[in-house]
Amino acid sequence: MMIVRRSEDRGHARHGWLDSRHSFSFADYYDPDHMGFRALRVINEDHVSPGQGFGTHPHRDMEIISYVLEGSLEHKDSMGNGSVIRPGDVQRMSAGTGVRHSEYNASRSEDVHFLQIWIMPAKNGIQPSYEQKTFGDDEKKGRLRVVASPDGRDGSVTIHADAVLHAGLIGAGESADLTLGTGRHSWVQVARGKVRVNGEVLSAGDGAALTGEARVSIEGVDGGEVLVFDLA
Repeated sequence: MMIVRRSEDRGHARHGWLDSRHSFSFADYYDPDHMGFRALRVINEDHVSPGQGFGTHPHRDMEIISYVLEGSLEHKDSMGNGSVIRPGDVQRMSAGTGVRHSEYNASRSEDVHFLQIWIMPAKNGIQPSYEQKTFGDDEKKGRLRVVASPDGRDGSVTIHADAVLHAGLIGAGESADLTLGTGRHSWVQVARGKVRVNGEVLSAGDGAALTGEARVSIEGVDGGEVLVFDLA
């Protein structure tokens, strides 16, 4: 069974410098029918104006992934990490017992467009940690590349959750499949372009929850960039 969550049905918040779309309930947006999917709790698609951003704020007991689509995002945290995240980068922050961080648009002239993802950890109260790696377009073209996993497989960032995140650039005429194990589920998020997921066309901002499916099959329609979650 596949249930599609269309882009226009997501929650929407606009705060002047921030335009944000919420796949699941978040902040002032509450929808009891969309509280998350399995361990996946948040997918926010954010556009942040030049020089603006999220001031220092706390997190705990959550695996947080940032995936930049356009522009650059500056990160600082209470663990002493400071970095700029750009397209192709995957940043993982394990909040654990507690961490404070800020995120700002690193540019004074261009918006930053990124996905903020929260995954519930397999265990609470772990030591906070941080990791960032780059996955070039050539690694994702025409395939689903593992970018986050519990065991850091294939050079991916390590998350403390029973979840595997794949990223792919699936152009017209290209296809990629993901086989799901027994009892596994999947969420597909289209970041850009248009793809066909198990026979149904999804466009940028659309998501789909797959339950009881043996496979996720993705065919490129128009320059598709997708994130595919393999979830317990």
